[in-house]
Amino acid sequence: MRERLNSLEEFKALQEKCIRARECEKRKVLVCCGTGCAAGGNLKVYEELKNQMALHGAAFEVALNLSECPGEATGIKKSGCHGFCEMGPLVRIEPEGWLYTKVRTDDVKEIVETTLIGGEFIERLGYHQNGELYKRQEDIPFYKKQTRRVLEHCGHIDAESIEEYLSIGGYSALNKCLFELTGDEVIQEVTDSGLRGRGGAGFPTGKKWAQVAAHKEEPVKYIVCNGDEGDPGAFMDRSCMEGDPHKILEGMIIAGVATDSTEGYIYVRAEYPLAVSRLSIAIAQAEELGILGDNILGSGKSFHMHINKGAGAFVCGEGSAMTASIEGNRGMPRTKPPRSVDKGLFGKPTCLNNVETFANVPDIIKKGAAWFRSVGTEGSPGTKAFALTGNVVNTGLIEVPMGTTLREVVYDIGGGIKNGKKFKAVQIGGPSGGCLTEEHLDLPMDFDSLKKVGAIIGSGGLVVMDEDSCMVNIAQFFMNFICEESCGKCTPCREGTTRMNEILTRITHGNGRMSDIDELKSLGRMIQTSSLCGLGKTAPNPVLSTLQNFEEEYIEHIRDKRCHCGTCKELAQYVITDKCIGCTKCARNCPVNAITGTVRHKHVIDTTKCIKCGTCKANCPVGAIKEG
Repeated sequence: MRERLNSLEEFKALQEKCIRARECEKRKVLVCCGTGCAAGGNLKVYEELKNQMALHGAAFEVALNLSECPGEATGIKKSGCHGFCEMGPLVRIEPEGWLYTKVRTDDVKEIVETTLIGGEFIERLGYHQNGELYKRQEDIPFYKKQTRRVLEHCGHIDAESIEEYLSIGGYSALNKCLFELTGDEVIQEVTDSGLRGRGGAGFPTGKKWAQVAAHKEEPVKYIVCNGDEGDPGAFMDRSCMEGDPHKILEGMIIAGVATDSTEGYIYVRAEYPLAVSRLSIAIAQAEELGILGDNILGSGKSFHMHINKGAGAFVCGEGSAMTASIEGNRGMPRTKPPRSVDKGLFGKPTCLNNVETFANVPDIIKKGAAWFRSVGTEGSPGTKAFALTGNVVNTGLIEVPMGTTLREVVYDIGGGIKNGKKFKAVQIGGPSGGCLTEEHLDLPMDFDSLKKVGAIIGSGGLVVMDEDSCMVNIAQFFMNFICEESCGKCTPCREGTTRMNEILTRITHGNGRMSDIDELKSLGRMIQTSSLCGLGKTAPNPVLSTLQNFEEEYIEHIRDKRCHCGTCKELAQYVITDKCIGCTKCARNCPVNAITGTVRHKHVIDTTKCIKCGTCKANCPVGAIKEG
């Protein structure tokens, strides 16, 4: 049990002790135990490292956390996501900053003997790119081009230790708000920073806090953190909750102190069990030390934290649907006004921001608004975390200054398109976002620039697509997702998205009509202007943006009954190329006798008979049959 801290002096004494303990660790082994690396087997790597280090106990002492640090020790820690998911499982060695990639339990004995005892780098476990070996994590191009602020400590600290967080200055910003600043001064600092909500809408954070604080007469007000993150392929908030949970708690408590709110709720989707676990541990640790609860550090301020696990409904990312879900009701949005800042959770004024927004707050308070504005753009200062996925060489979690171009992200950080393919598009902002093409590669990625081209940052999903991606199929995938996730409360979203999905499905099955294109555009505009909540208003974005940039693909599907990418199986056309050696194997295996030809001569497929089963392609010994 940790002793409760009853004053600022006691807090500072503990923090100094943690800082000294951190400095005594001559070497640290940080094992990525975020969801991605854990799924890849890194929990077994962690256990094997502990076992092997214990076997060599005479060579060094082992510290599992700062409170146990026995002098000159080697600390082995479960960290959060390092970000370089493509290369996981990952292990970082400090103080050298070495990063080992694709680590397996079979590698552990060598890591202990060669690196931890021998002090030598194992080249085969390092990162190689274009024939060059990178030992240090910070030198790898994937990391070198980033500016990691929110994610600064993810992968560098024990995610389950409050002592680790204290040793890097954790909760110092909270103390400043408790003992040096008034609530109005805190809100002014956040306002001056220009921090905008990182959940997608980009609403000014300071303005929202000021609106909640203005309700002086209310005895109860709430702080709610949106950790729902329902976009397919997005994992920024999850990684932050798993890798640096105390940073989020500190941001929420500061919001509570600034707005005179005493209750906080973190809404996390139940599909994030590791995030829930680490947040629960962090809350329990903060309560033990008196950083959460009544009379925080003797300041007279109180704040209590709760975790609410959602069932994974995409619509619950919308504020009023989320508060309804926390209250125990079905997650459905309501009409506005009143807005959440006036009448939110349990009918009380509520400040609702997402994980990344709260995680920015402690550094703004410690380092100032000018520091925060030192990167990013005038209208969108600061950084933004993105989940970079799809047909790109380096997938993973990244953080870059607002205003960074798509080209820099895809080519400098992402390493370009896989297998030497040509870049085609990026879906940004998930199901609510839009499609960016080659002409947008040099567009600054910030709230205002993306809005001008019909796209949004959203929570930060970036799905990169190459030349073989069918944009009609992509649009149909996202529309199908929206249909399943619509709460059904308002007719435009419920019926309109269903109708759009039916049309898209018909087109991808080869039954489309040319009039479908105009109908999709008309339905999209209607849904945007008349839906109740943000889900419906942005639902048509993937369809409308692909129509704007790739209408010729829709026409190809409808008029020519063809998908040149070969993605839409019902439109696939099998063709025998000149590589055919006339072995007759395709003709002998075709179930409908659609292939004709003579021995040692090129064969031909009768497309009127072909049922597109793919048997011919599967049986061709020389790869002479193409699908397209």
